[in-house]
Amino acid sequence: MSRSLKECNNCIQQFESHFPHCPYCGQKSGDNLTLNVLFNNTISNYFSVDARFFKSFIPLMVKPGYLPKQFIIGRRMMYLHPAQMYLFISIIFFFLFSFISRDQVEGFDIEIKKDIEQSNNFRDSIRKASQVKLMNDVYEPKIEVENSLVINPKSIDSITKKEKNKSNSIFNIPFNEMEIDSMVAAGASDEDIYKKLGMEADAGYFTKRVYKQILKFFKTKSAGSILQTFYDSIPLAMFILLPIFALILKLFYFRKGRFVHHLVFTFYFFAFLFCVFSWLVLANLIWKDFPGWIMTFAMFSIFFYLLFAIRRFYTERWLRSIIKSSAISFLFLSIVLPFTFLVMVVMAFLFY
Repeated sequence: MSRSLKECNNCIQQFESHFPHCPYCGQKSGDNLTLNVLFNNTISNYFSVDARFFKSFIPLMVKPGYLPKQFIIGRRMMYLHPAQMYLFISIIFFFLFSFISRDQVEGFDIEIKKDIEQSNNFRDSIRKASQVKLMNDVYEPKIEVENSLVINPKSIDSITKKEKNKSNSIFNIPFNEMEIDSMVAAGASDEDIYKKLGMEADAGYFTKRVYKQILKFFKTKSAGSILQTFYDSIPLAMFILLPIFALILKLFYFRKGRFVHHLVFTFYFFAFLFCVFSWLVLANLIWKDFPGWIMTFAMFSIFFYLLFAIRRFYTERWLRSIIKSSAISFLFLSIVLPFTFLVMVVMAFLFY
């Protein structure tokens, strides 16, 4: 009896037609390319979470360094891929964090507008008080203006002069806030305001960008978008920090495998970090008076997790592991992380 055979489009091997998948390469039989196939495969490859996640989650949390070690020695089908683990848990974290960040951005905007309103009310009071003629220099009467602000007439001139001459600065760029506000209210052109701020005609791109953002703030009176841009840059910053942390590990363990081995360790370690942060954010969302000591304990637990993970993954003695994990933590927290934070702040201001 003849068998019906078909040829696999992927490996060009023949197999019986009733097989749903090629027994040689595993590709689906008769898998015609459609939009559904194209995007479904892409999403499933990068975002799918199967039973391996649940098999990987417990070792990730309670057995530091176990998963990267298993992955390095070749047991890669039993546990979730390190990049998939990092990606999935980080998505959960940023989803939860978005609820907190949204409230913080709105609150920041409200506080900024309150400060601006109070400052404007004070200036209006000073302006009105300065227009009142002094009736008697001998008795030095006090003049009451709106908002119950009491001004001594003899001090009006000095206060007004101080307000007019008062200057602020952003990125060492001095400017008079009252004058800039007046020019914006009067509808002055951006070029005229730039000149008033002190921008030179031949200023470079970075300098022009700084002046542009200063003017944008004066027009919108909103700084919440800066904070939101900062928060939006955190995922990219964390992704950039991954290879930097792996490089630090490589410097301390340059004889313990290739760079990719340290990167596997980093993926799992950062997945643990995001998992801890996710639990803390969720607890803050549910428990309004979340105890600060629990958060402090969680932060310290991260160091001990790193210590145990390094001890298991690199198989060194405890004393060496303690010294190296302390040095790695210090180097990362005192130099790399602050520098990255500074860059994020500057970029958030320049591109919000």
